[in-house]
Amino acid sequence: MSTRRFFAVALVVTLLVAGVASYYASSHPDGLEYVAEQTGFIDSAEDSATADSPLADYQTSGVDDARISGGLAGVIGVVVMLLLSTGLFWLVRRREPHDVDHGDGHDADRHAHQSEA
Repeated sequence: MSTRRFFAVALVVTLLVAGVASYYASSHPDGLEYVAEQTGFIDSAEDSATADSPLADYQTSGVDDARISGGLAGVIGVVVMLLLSTGLFWLVRRREPHDVDHGDGHDADRHAHQSEA
């Protein structure tokens, strides 16, 4: 399988999981919330600074259907992370030095003539 085909299939599967399967995720609170409920300090919790953001609580603000709202939030999250990670990879990737032999033989010939002198 080619690399492009692999990444295309991986992207489609990821979008399906984020957009469709995420609706069937557990509705129970996460571990920290569960412990806070069990130990009795859940009422002292405060909303996060991002509680009013467009994708807060794994939902998309302005979308009334819970299934579509959650799926859309998942797909937006995948796309944002893909763009950020691709951009970061592009910024930190290794670049070839300008004087590297590119397989055309010109650099090898130049080095051979320099060593003869």
